[in-house]
Amino acid sequence: MRKIILSFAACLAIAAYGQKPVQDTRAMDTFIDQLMGKMTLDEKIGQLNLSGGGVPGILSGSEGADETIRRGWLGATGGSELETFRKLQEIAVKESRLGIPLLFGLDVIHGYHTIFPIPLALSCSWDTTLIEQSARIAAIEASSNGVTWTYSPMVDIARDARWGRIAEGSGEDPWWGGKIAAAMVRGYQGDDLTKENTILSCLKHFALYGASEAGRDYNTVDMSRIKMFNEYFPPYKAAVEAGCATVMSSFNLVEAIPATGNRWLLTDLLRDQWGFNGFVVSDYNSIGEMTNHGLGDTQTVSALALHAGLDMDMMTNGYITTLKKSLEEGRVSQADIDQACRRVLEAKYKLGLFEDPYRYLDADRAKKNTFTDEHMNTARHIAGKSIVLLKNDKGLLPLRKTGTIAVVGPLADKKVELFGTWCGIDTAKSASVVQAVKEMVGNKARVIFAKGCNLTNEPMLAKASGLKVDPVENTRLVKEAVEQVKDADRIIAVMGEPNNWSGEACSRADISLPESQKELL
Repeated sequence: MRKIILSFAACLAIAAYGQKPVQDTRAMDTFIDQLMGKMTLDEKIGQLNLSGGGVPGILSGSEGADETIRRGWLGATGGSELETFRKLQEIAVKESRLGIPLLFGLDVIHGYHTIFPIPLALSCSWDTTLIEQSARIAAIEASSNGVTWTYSPMVDIARDARWGRIAEGSGEDPWWGGKIAAAMVRGYQGDDLTKENTILSCLKHFALYGASEAGRDYNTVDMSRIKMFNEYFPPYKAAVEAGCATVMSSFNLVEAIPATGNRWLLTDLLRDQWGFNGFVVSDYNSIGEMTNHGLGDTQTVSALALHAGLDMDMMTNGYITTLKKSLEEGRVSQADIDQACRRVLEAKYKLGLFEDPYRYLDADRAKKNTFTDEHMNTARHIAGKSIVLLKNDKGLLPLRKTGTIAVVGPLADKKVELFGTWCGIDTAKSASVVQAVKEMVGNKARVIFAKGCNLTNEPMLAKASGLKVDPVENTRLVKEAVEQVKDADRIIAVMGEPNNWSGEACSRADISLPESQKELL
């Protein structure tokens, strides 16, 4: 393996700015020094606040979010609507005292509008060039629609397939996970964050989130440092070395201390050892959830998180409501607040938002760059490369467009279920498997469809998915399907799980095919 020796300063520049080292940061430092010199304490703490509304106990109701922005109490928010982003950015720039622009974050996990295979499937392509290309297209579309920051890549090593979020990662191998992590960062951020088609990437979840006990999401983690460094840390480190702009802390414990308040993890390791120079954001309400671990009330855990090196509070509203009091009581220092504020402002500067706050808010560019033929064709190519063929018995594939083809199964005529977790696509632009087969064969073959069975007859699983349990109906559907397709030349069975059976808070004790579907098969 070739090694390139860089000066310490150059290494920090690469870590801070992605693949394009910045030779001179003096202009940025001068700008931020001058800006922070004008900021009040409330405005500095406001940059550390990521929320979707007002401040509890101070601003509420429909106008809460707008007034929060006017007061300079919001640094970032989420969403997916270009018009909403523009409205909020105009309030921030035109109606707040200092006109500091907002960051707009979104979970762009495997494509924005043009959807690619879930990350676990992408890893099966064994092609980092294609994986990077998928992230590049996602960044082009997301940045065209107002998104400046994606909560991706998720690089958690996962070795228990029952964990629902395994779908968002790249599997169990730390070497391959690291290659994919770096490719995704390069794809999102490109070689220059000031370009309008690049967005901030966010390495998550730091750290060890994929090792939750028994594959249960949000569960505890307990492992040795040897295992951490050898088997779980490599993908995180690879993303940092590739220049990821931000990092998200995880929900779980690391050595009995919640990651969100773990100074060894967020400062000693991430910054001091690995040289990360961006900002760290909490996972959704993970500061608040430290109270469940017995670490104190909201004020206490907010102070612990800031001291640990966590710069931005996502959705707890702990920083915005308690840090001022904690400063007065000596629980945090002015230097802690200033350092976190500077890191957030630097990210906005690197994106060019101070130069042009509306660079990501161009409706014409959104229409031009979304769902293009080039993007759709690339997605199709990558999907083909990601498919794993286990067996091609008697040369059955490619499927011949002759005779009678039966498409059977509870997912055969579904659309949204095909896209996997973390996907907010308009299904009107997609086709079900049976629709696609009919389109492909045209009038050269007869295509018949049978639902065949219910997704499951397991009561708890059905209830969680809003499905009804009806074994009698299932038996009838199986019988009808068998009769309907008995003369078919070929049968395509479309089975498995709907998209809400995997992902965050969707871990299953048994990931095998439900009995109702086995009966049909």
